[in-house]
Amino acid sequence: METNPQAEISQSRRQPFLKGWRLLLLALGLALIFLQIIRAFLWDVYLIPSSSMEPTLLPGDRIIVSKLKREPVRGQLIVFDGQGSLAPYRSLADRLAEEPLATLGQWAGLKGSETTFIKRVIALEGDTVHCCNDQGQLTLNGQLLEEPYLPADLPAGTVEFTVTVPEGRMWVMGDNRPESRDSRALLGAPGGGMIRVEKVIGQPIWLISPANGLGPSP
Repeated sequence: METNPQAEISQSRRQPFLKGWRLLLLALGLALIFLQIIRAFLWDVYLIPSSSMEPTLLPGDRIIVSKLKREPVRGQLIVFDGQGSLAPYRSLADRLAEEPLATLGQWAGLKGSETTFIKRVIALEGDTVHCCNDQGQLTLNGQLLEEPYLPADLPAGTVEFTVTVPEGRMWVMGDNRPESRDSRALLGAPGGGMIRVEKVIGQPIWLISPANGLGPSP
């Protein structure tokens, strides 16, 4: 029985080619799973979409957030899920169905999220915050709150309030107070502007700035 050498050579070449593609797809799949595990439990990247945290963070900056640091500390920046407080609740399935490209862009850190916020922790449970004293500054538990991160030409606040933070909550504000949607936007609403501590995603640890390159997060 005669055989076709050319057919055998063509088939032998095709099989390694197909095996190579399968191995590549498998490697890509495993890499994506590994990346998802890292972003879900260790570190993630977020884009700063607005001017609410100027001058500390600028629009277009990206931050790397450690999900291992979830304990809020007064004066530190914190990233949290604002659904149910500063943003309406929308499930991931709903967001993917309505805005698939935007949702994927948020996941990739190419687009700012409408449900994830970065603010500064001003007060924790048991603290009383007042805005403002005669010099236009915040007071915390009756003492002047030093805020060196604020823009020099802007007041510490434009809305008068006095709040005491209940258990399991925190009071957060942006550094650019006139442009920041934060706890003050919920005064008078259920919860009184207090963000649940359990909503904390993590703490920024590294800044990726188009202008300044890489560096530790402020």
